[in-house]
Amino acid sequence: MSGAARREAAGEAAAVRAVVLAAFPTAHEADLVDALRRDAAWIPELSVVAEDGDGAVAGYALATRCAVGGAVALALAPVAVLPRAQGRGLGGAAVRAVLEAAAVRAAAGGERLVVVLGHPGYYPRFGFVRASRLGVGVPFEVPDEALMALSLEGPGPVPSGTVRYPAPFGF
Repeated sequence: MSGAARREAAGEAAAVRAVVLAAFPTAHEADLVDALRRDAAWIPELSVVAEDGDGAVAGYALATRCAVGGAVALALAPVAVLPRAQGRGLGGAAVRAVLEAAAVRAAAGGERLVVVLGHPGYYPRFGFVRASRLGVGVPFEVPDEALMALSLEGPGPVPSGTVRYPAPFGF
């Protein structure tokens, strides 16, 4: 069952960190979120939590500014769900909420492209395709099917070229 997803509220950073720490084997992704919060890439409305049936934060998705071929775009990362709550649609609800908020930004002249480096069996359900089909790549070695992109409706061209992630990503 899908949970309710909404913009992260003030005071929920610790709950988000707990979710991300529990979902990954190291603290790298949780530390990344903390660093992105302090970076110019941070967009508050694209930091989304998903609640479990009791209203507790159990899932999370984040999109931050990046550049693709010199144009602004969005990087979706990380997406996390508490292990005890996985398989209930919380990650999907958070991703959909982030993409809906990103679509509003795109329609208003904002970022027209979202990139994600992730599981090729998961992200296509949200409309992501191989980034190489859109002329998008990264400056490091990854399997072609793992780098995906989603074009959003809005004015102006969809960027293509090499992804430049915000400094906190470390590449």
